[in-house]
Amino acid sequence: MVIFIILCFISPVIVYQAFKNQNHPLFWIVLLIGISLSITAIVYGFWAIRILLNGLLGEKKTKSS
Repeated sequence: MVIFIILCFISPVIVYQAFKNQNHPLFWIVLLIGISLSITAIVYGFWAIRILLNGLLGEKKTKSS
């Protein structure tokens, strides 16, 4: 959960800085790093929500054949 919160603040800043400096030679590298951190934040967000729901509601029961 902590990683998710940190990435939610850092990744938009990196993407913003990349678009702010479009004439810089490292523009594409910084933009790709920002986008990959944004995608990682989304994945960690879903993972954290799943862990919280399993902790609050218990594991999902499945029928055995």
